[in-house]
Amino acid sequence: MSTNAIYPGTFDPITYGHINILEKASRLFDKVILSVAAYTDKETLFSLEERYELCSASVKHLSNVEVYTFEGLAVDFARSQNCSVMIRGLRAVSDFEYELSLALTNTTLNPEIETVFLVPSLRYMYLSSSITRQLAELGSELKDFVPPVVAKALRDKFKKE
Repeated sequence: MSTNAIYPGTFDPITYGHINILEKASRLFDKVILSVAAYTDKETLFSLEERYELCSASVKHLSNVEVYTFEGLAVDFARSQNCSVMIRGLRAVSDFEYELSLALTNTTLNPEIETVFLVPSLRYMYLSSSITRQLAELGSELKDFVPPVVAKALRDKFKKE
């Protein structure tokens, strides 16, 4: 039986931490769908199309990872893609309460989808999109945080060379 998983998020922008979670998930599941959410409760730096393009370019080395955008609930999109597993990353204890609440809500909405928590490698435990955006805005070197295509897009957004 093949198992497909969905990894939903805003990915504004995708970081090496996200990619590390995807690499782990790609070894565990037959297919992983990186799902870029149209709806977010926060203002994004990149448009939905830009986030999709950056994600696609950043994960092309993973043959069983596909990138899609979606609107609405992640559990509904998971169902439409025949995914029975939802991947969520946990960096620190501070993530746990929010992620547990989200997982329980998703289980209520669709009990057929299991949430699997993956922990990034130690070198990415602190990394977040918001930290990466702040570093980019302040003109910091980004090579340890995001792929080159994302670093260039961030530099272009903030007009820093």
